[in-house]
Amino acid sequence: MSRLALAFVTLTLPLAAQQYKIAVIGLVHSHVWGHLPRMASNQPAQLVGIAEPNPELVAEAKKLAPQATFYSDYRQMLEQAKPDIVWAFVENNRHLEIVQACAPRKIHVMFEKPLAASYKDALAIERLARQHGIQVMTNYQMAWWPTQYAAHDLASSGALGKVWRLHGIVGHGGPGSSGVRNKYFFQWLTDPVKNGAGALVDFGCYNALWALWYLGRPRSVFAQVNHLQPDRFPKVEDNATIVLTYPDGVALLEGSWDLPRSFQDLEVFGRQGSLYVTRDRVELRKGKDAEQAPVKPLPPERAEPIAYMVNCVRNSQPVEGMVGLPLNVQVVEIMDAAKESIRSGRAVRLAAR
Repeated sequence: MSRLALAFVTLTLPLAAQQYKIAVIGLVHSHVWGHLPRMASNQPAQLVGIAEPNPELVAEAKKLAPQATFYSDYRQMLEQAKPDIVWAFVENNRHLEIVQACAPRKIHVMFEKPLAASYKDALAIERLARQHGIQVMTNYQMAWWPTQYAAHDLASSGALGKVWRLHGIVGHGGPGSSGVRNKYFFQWLTDPVKNGAGALVDFGCYNALWALWYLGRPRSVFAQVNHLQPDRFPKVEDNATIVLTYPDGVALLEGSWDLPRSFQDLEVFGRQGSLYVTRDRVELRKGKDAEQAPVKPLPPERAEPIAYMVNCVRNSQPVEGMVGLPLNVQVVEIMDAAKESIRSGRAVRLAAR
């Protein structure tokens, strides 16, 4: 087939048949190791490059994606591979830098939570996304759990009465530092500049997202932290508690690196009932009676992050909900207010919008 004919066929393919190209920037975030095998399968997007200057991390990535093309300079990769989407697994304080490189090239961007290390950076990312017409997704593990949507639908339906109180607890025994895949992650995750804080940001962002999703933007933010393992985490806090106040509600949020097991649990309280939400179940309680709420599978295009981003780009739809820009800019606003509260010892009232 001639090049002209091939180009014609490509241009006339149905939109759904055209495969989008994705590239990876950075390997210092340990979440990449869980996603890389799927990306290496070239579904639902074609993996066209991985950019990472650290040879130890590149060697690890080659075990999972041996056919991938590797670059030491991500800007060179953007120019040569020309991805449609970039998933950046870099330090939180580099997120704005990545958007500054991708947005003028019309490349859509995915990050691991949180959106940014500071509210100033989050606002700049939002402005760049709007200016250049790109999508920016903030990925949370829980955003792909059907239980999250079953619970939110129940609360929105009025089954609990007016929702007025949330209690979120997210945490585990702390990040590990052994092995190449964890070593470099641990180094920046426990750095107050590169991460933005310690457990406060690492797990507080999940909790803040829940609060925004169910209750909206709070009136004030109060936070306090503990440094229970200074030998292990000398630079950052390992336990954080945040209280968000509303005119007619409250959110009590806990994030910790000091727990005996993993938690990512949410309690939602209304006047007439409550929900207990985990990865696997939604328990509805009214009085002393408890029942398991039905949970439906998510449609394929909403069941995992790349599929959702591709679907949004293909159909010119905004990335919304838990992974969208509007909520995640506010998540970082709450994180900054929490840090100010810790410094001052007082609740911080959010500026009116």
